[in-house]
Amino acid sequence: MKKQNGFTMMELLIVIVILGLLASLVAPKFFNKLSTAERGIAGTQMAAFETAIDTYRLDLGKYPASLEDLRKGDEPRWDGPYLPKDVPLDPWGNPYIYTVTGEKNKPYTLVSYGADGKEGGEDNNEDIVHQ
Repeated sequence: MKKQNGFTMMELLIVIVILGLLASLVAPKFFNKLSTAERGIAGTQMAAFETAIDTYRLDLGKYPASLEDLRKGDEPRWDGPYLPKDVPLDPWGNPYIYTVTGEKNKPYTLVSYGADGKEGGEDNNEDIVHQ
């Protein structure tokens, strides 16, 4: 009688169960790190906006009316573009909210509404505010 090489059905089931258990332990930690990275990206982009907004203000003596004004302008002292590329969306695909009259006596406010794209929220949906 010849001996056949291969795995039995029981061995395959055991391997699948072990892989499933490992995935259930690793996946939540991986997705938590992903949401932390997205929030970090939003903060970094907002810091780049802050630099561009402050440079715009130094050149023109006022804050831009919108973030798009950092890319194009027709005023005499405009020395842009102040951003190297078009204004990006936040990491969740939503536009950043820019208001010239900021909160708490700040000249402007930048906001990303987080993963849900709505004001308020907790955890990954929490708003990111940069003033």
